[in-house]
Amino acid sequence: MRRDMTLSRAALGDLSLLKQVFLVLGGTVFIALAAKISVPMIPVPMSLQTLAILLVGFAFGSRLGAVTLLAYLAQGAMGLPMFTPTTAMGAAAFVGPTAGFLVGFVGMAWAAGLAAERGIAKGVAGTVFAALVISSLLYVPGLIWPLAVAGAMGIDAGWAGLSLAQVWGGFAAPFILGDVLKAVIAALMVTGGWAALKRG
Repeated sequence: MRRDMTLSRAALGDLSLLKQVFLVLGGTVFIALAAKISVPMIPVPMSLQTLAILLVGFAFGSRLGAVTLLAYLAQGAMGLPMFTPTTAMGAAAFVGPTAGFLVGFVGMAWAAGLAAERGIAKGVAGTVFAALVISSLLYVPGLIWPLAVAGAMGIDAGWAGLSLAQVWGGFAAPFILGDVLKAVIAALMVTGGWAALKRG
């Protein structure tokens, strides 16, 4: 098997332009639907948005995964209901408190796809490890935005320019347990997909 083989290529063969377009559109719908699902968790409910992004990246590969997320963000910027219910609609989402995470979604999908292409995201352990590292890296743009960038851009809001402790407590700490759970779920789904293809 080629080292850069992904689930989408293994299942569909060579990806023509038409296949890629359908995958991108299907991927954006999949992520949008997942963003609307809220699972009760402690201390906060868990959205399945980042789980869907990991799965798209692992299945599509780095370039197609990143393109899918760019299309997803573009659709959201145009006012389509793509994001979580707590995220602002349209272009306003990109100057809101979670703008750093939205931008980071592109890198998240790209990194998951790269892990799949390099053969890291094949077994359960490797995929869990990759998903955990990638999920943790999403906090870099996610936290830098409210911590420093938004204020430097002149955005005057209660969430902009907070201290590191406040940003960590509001934007990261409540979601870490959910991220660990989603990493395990992503690994099980990806390895399950490979196992199903091998049986077929």
